[in-house]
Amino acid sequence: MNSLARFLAKFRALNGDFDYHLVRASMVVIFLFFGYQKWFEYEAQALIPYISHGPLIFWMYPVFGVRGATWFLGAAEWLFGALLFAGFWNKKLGIIGALGACFSFIATSTIIPFMPEGWAASAGGFPAMTERVAFLMKDIVLFAVSVYLLKQDVARVALSSEKLSSEYQKAA
Repeated sequence: MNSLARFLAKFRALNGDFDYHLVRASMVVIFLFFGYQKWFEYEAQALIPYISHGPLIFWMYPVFGVRGATWFLGAAEWLFGALLFAGFWNKKLGIIGALGACFSFIATSTIIPFMPEGWAASAGGFPAMTERVAFLMKDIVLFAVSVYLLKQDVARVALSSEKLSSEYQKAA
């Protein structure tokens, strides 16, 4: 196993920031595509059981209506994706995008316990998921990815601030 680790350590892609950039790019693509879907009637109808049972997002239907709620979500997803994309160059914007992503995936993950017909009764119920809960399970991983990006961007902004402060003190 040690020789495998030494062999893999030679790959440039496994060193440096490649993983960080790959994760960021993946999240941008996810928000782009999921946000795009929200502009269509088929998606508005498909999201009714999710939004109406979401403890953090159920309020959107009374406020915006079915189509307005999905448009709101689509705009939010595109905004978070744009901020994450901007985070390639501006870590402070990346922090805002990662915070938005965290909130987004917390909101969707909290639907899991409340999803009607979310657990397959024919298989004994929990933990046998139906496709509705299975669709939401990815959001647990995407939440973890969002926390990773948030942590990385906060650390990079803090390090940059420390460098600036140190350089300022040296110049004074």
